[in-house]
Amino acid sequence: MNYFWIALSIWNFIVFIIYGADKLYAKKNLRRIKESTLLICSVFMGASGAMAGMVLFNHKTKKTKFCLITPLAFILNAIITATIYYKY
Repeated sequence: MNYFWIALSIWNFIVFIIYGADKLYAKKNLRRIKESTLLICSVFMGASGAMAGMVLFNHKTKKTKFCLITPLAFILNAIITATIYYKY
């Protein structure tokens, strides 16, 4: 079970870094990370990292799609995590 928490923490940190990298790419007018990629990372157990990246980097906070999907993904991730925690 400890491996699950470690993997989840690492994945959320990676998603956080991806959001930060995309913000940096935007500032430097470099090739961006697709919005669909950012959202998929969020939905697949990376919503905590995505929300932290959105807030700390002030990234995608004005996009309605991100402001709706990311919190919903967070709730879904929390339900899945709680289910796994209480089942094992």
